[in-house]
Amino acid sequence: MHGANYRRGRGQAFTRKEYIKGKPQIKIAKFQGGKRATYQYRVQLSLNEKLQIRHMAIESTRLAANKTLEKTTGETGYYSRLRIYPHILLRENKQIATAGADRISEGMRRSWGKATSLGARVKQGQCIMELFVNGDDHLAAAKKALKGSCVKLPGTPTITVVEWNKPSP
Repeated sequence: MHGANYRRGRGQAFTRKEYIKGKPQIKIAKFQGGKRATYQYRVQLSLNEKLQIRHMAIESTRLAANKTLEKTTGETGYYSRLRIYPHILLRENKQIATAGADRISEGMRRSWGKATSLGARVKQGQCIMELFVNGDDHLAAAKKALKGSCVKLPGTPTITVVEWNKPSP
């Protein structure tokens, strides 16, 4: 299965998993990481396009960002949160590619396919992941971590910084 086939969300989303035998398991290990506290900055990763992201891409983005940020700030120097959840079932109609397959295979007639993966539909400008950090040196590390993890996502992402809790003078 190629990820480019599922990049655009066409048609109605299929989310009714209770009717399916052998549904795929979600690959995302954690939706939150680091230490929960009050932080000075919030760094957001958002997409500029309306796309559909597979759960493997979401997990690899989270892992890449958390690993790079953990090296510079430590485990307690940041807090990360995923803002999307893959609800949508993605199906694949596999074709047989052996000798005599034309007699066995139905081709595209009545193709429904097997549930192979999960995906999340993202609107234009929607936040995918956010990192909370303190200080300017940690802010630069958070930007670098998100920039490195952008490679794992389809489309063109944007990184924005929001001052979250200003320290009192």
